[in-house]
Amino acid sequence: MSIRIIRLVVLLLWSSQIMAQVPTTRYFSKEIPEKADKELQFFAYFINQGVSSNMYARSEFLKGQVVGRLFGANTTSTSDSLTSVYFEQRIIPFFIYQPKLFNGKALLRASFEIDWTWGDAAYGVGGNIGSGISADQVNIQTQNIEIELNPSKGWFINLGLQRLFDTPYNPYRTLFDKMTNTGYRLAFWGTDGVGISIRKDWDYLRVKGGFYQLYENSVEADDDVVLWELMAEKDISRTWKWGASAWYLCDRAMGKGGVSILGQGLNSLLSSYNGTYFFRYGTVPYHADIVWLGTFFGRNTDHWIDPWMITGFVNMNIGKADTLQSSNQTYVKAHDVMGIAANLRTSYRYGQTLADAVTLDLWYTSGDGNGLKDGKYTGVITGNQWASPGAIPISSGAYIMMPHGNVVNRYTPLIADISNMGYGLMAATLTFSRGIIPNRLNARIGAAFALSGVEPKGGGYFMGAESNASIAYNFGPYMSLELHGAYVGLGDFYKSNESSHGSAINGGLAGKPSNPWTAFLVFKWLMF
Repeated sequence: MSIRIIRLVVLLLWSSQIMAQVPTTRYFSKEIPEKADKELQFFAYFINQGVSSNMYARSEFLKGQVVGRLFGANTTSTSDSLTSVYFEQRIIPFFIYQPKLFNGKALLRASFEIDWTWGDAAYGVGGNIGSGISADQVNIQTQNIEIELNPSKGWFINLGLQRLFDTPYNPYRTLFDKMTNTGYRLAFWGTDGVGISIRKDWDYLRVKGGFYQLYENSVEADDDVVLWELMAEKDISRTWKWGASAWYLCDRAMGKGGVSILGQGLNSLLSSYNGTYFFRYGTVPYHADIVWLGTFFGRNTDHWIDPWMITGFVNMNIGKADTLQSSNQTYVKAHDVMGIAANLRTSYRYGQTLADAVTLDLWYTSGDGNGLKDGKYTGVITGNQWASPGAIPISSGAYIMMPHGNVVNRYTPLIADISNMGYGLMAATLTFSRGIIPNRLNARIGAAFALSGVEPKGGGYFMGAESNASIAYNFGPYMSLELHGAYVGLGDFYKSNESSHGSAINGGLAGKPSNPWTAFLVFKWLMF
């Protein structure tokens, strides 16, 4: 019996050697190679739209980008006889380099922006233009250049020029729609900034801290603007999330730096463009320290678990500003800052897709009725005080009353900043959407209205009411053709003749401006 076992073992070993020498092609007609890991990846967002409206910039110099509040210092106005018709285009390419050498622990991101209005300029240098005949324009704009390190599971360190968003989620690993409906919905900070941010993501908890150098100015002087942030969000249950945050901004720049000749900060001409409160210090230098303390919550924020989704926040900005006293060259307190903002958004999904929903969006911000006469500013302060734009509340459902996201070169809502020039705000938007052909053809109608928290001299509280509608056809994942339209009936707020604010409220007109309207056909494609 033992001899038979030995012979069997020898036979098996010999046959296995023969099998090992036979090429695998004998048994498989085609070898299937393993998928190679890509070190360099490319993504891009493309938008092309044709626009018709009665809104335009009266200045001949503003042919490129026009940003800020409608009827503000950007010279934008409306007409009952003139109609703007134009086409505009944007592409935002993203390049991601993730070398195999670091096994996914380090990567480099770079994103750029190329915008233009069709036929605007050629053979020149400048952003937001370059599609005139023959083109050949130097017009690329740097958006982000940053490195992300992932030293261990859940840890992310971002270093460089990066997204500065007021949500607890990683802006590079989260769909943009989710960031516009969670946290503070980009209403306080929604821009890009250079600095370092560190985040840790657990299964049920997210924490983020950051430092951003908003403006450096002279490197040898204490004339900078810096921002610190701390945010955290925890999953309370399967559906509910709750979070809290704190920001601290130290402004020692006294308006130096900023956008072109406008400057930046509390006392800059940027306020008249962006629709923020203009702190009228004249030429007196100032120091400012502003803190934002807030809390936010959400239920079923992805709208997947059940039909109801609820999000909201309350945020308070507190601080002070000191002005230089010429007699002894010291800074003394000029006024305190204390304002509050709140939002509640609820949506009910009655159908099978996310497009089958009814959504109500409510906004409140405190206002200031007497300026700085009482030594206190009781309105809201946002990133729009230092950047253009620095905050983009584009998800309310309005198109003209508040900002919307289908823009390239012309971003001119009636309320560009939730502070409403310091007058405060009470606004509501109601939208109804329907997937006519599920995930293919969607339609939406909406209505919005807004009240000022403070009545301006010669004007009223009612700012206006908007009606809007859209229909969108999806060719495939993230590729769509959409038709949008909106009309606003302006209220008595725009009859104001207050000398110190009249130009900012109604564009310097003697009476109420013409009611704004717009319609546009847009093609969008997020390619990856």
